Amino acid sequence: MSLSLKQIKENCQTARQRMIQAREEHWAFGAFNLDDEPTLIAVARAAQKRHAPILVEVSQGEVDDIGIDNIRDLVDNVKASYGVEIYVNLDHSPSVEAAKIGIDAGFEFIHIDISQSNHDASEEEIIQATREVVNYAKFTGASVESEPHYFSGSSNLHKEAIDYDEIRKTFSTPEGARNFVENTGIDTFAAAIGNLHGKYPVPKILDLDLLKEIRAAIDCNISLHGGSGTPGHYFKEAVLIGVSKVNINSDMRFAYRTTLEETLKNNPDEYSVSKLVSKYVIPAVEEVVLSKIDDFNSTNRALNS
Repeated sequence: MSLSLKQIKENCQTARQRMIQAREEHWAFGAFNLDDEPTLIAVARAAQKRHAPILVEVSQGEVDDIGIDNIRDLVDNVKASYGVEIYVNLDHSPSVEAAKIGIDAGFEFIHIDISQSNHDASEEEIIQATREVVNYAKFTGASVESEPHYFSGSSNLHKEAIDYDEIRKTFSTPEGARNFVENTGIDTFAAAIGNLHGKYPVPKILDLDLLKEIRAAIDCNISLHGGSGTPGHYFKEAVLIGVSKVNINSDMRFAYRTTLEETLKNNPDEYSVSKLVSKYVIPAVEEVVLSKIDDFNSTNRALNS
């Protein structure tokens, strides 16, 4: 089913209001990656059980694999079926053109990140691209997120240790955050405080004192990318400080793959893989999402609760 322009604008306006509410009430949206329909179902079931508002997000890889209009339809169908409050985020959109396509498709949240396709993009190039997306998004009211430099890591399972001496060089600063927000007009600033993409052999360590300084320096929403592999107490403190959105991907993918591998091993005579996914994999991913919702203090925060 396709959304009318009126519905898209209404959804975007509601999403904006809800982000403000999250900050004021000290909870955060979990932004969970959508790899396929079983992942989406796992997220929706968790949201339904906890009466929690959620975002599902896709990067360019999922857009290429599934199709941007199909993603919108999948989410809207699940939203209707499970009766959950759910919005769509285009995560790490690598170009202005790709971001505009997401806006036209009715996505409520757009993350423009040209540093994904060009790690050496200058801050001025990033600002110019972000500003263009912010202006384009005014047509539907979609919220725009960005950051002034490349965000390290990947959504895979990493075997190397975390080199915090190197990572600290790319930490956000209060002054840098303020200047970037003022120069772009973004709705959400993606802060770098020790969070990085992927799942690592050791837990991540977040600089919450720095987060407090950034929160005091800017008046827009704050998100944390690379939430996987982070001890839950950091999230509980971060939402109290004023984080409104936390991205989770690798923890879900790890649960999906390891559960699927074990299930296939234990069921060598079952060739209907979809049955095994429904019985074993979806519940495993759902458990990950449930635990994150608890950490984000978003239980019973849905509009229909």
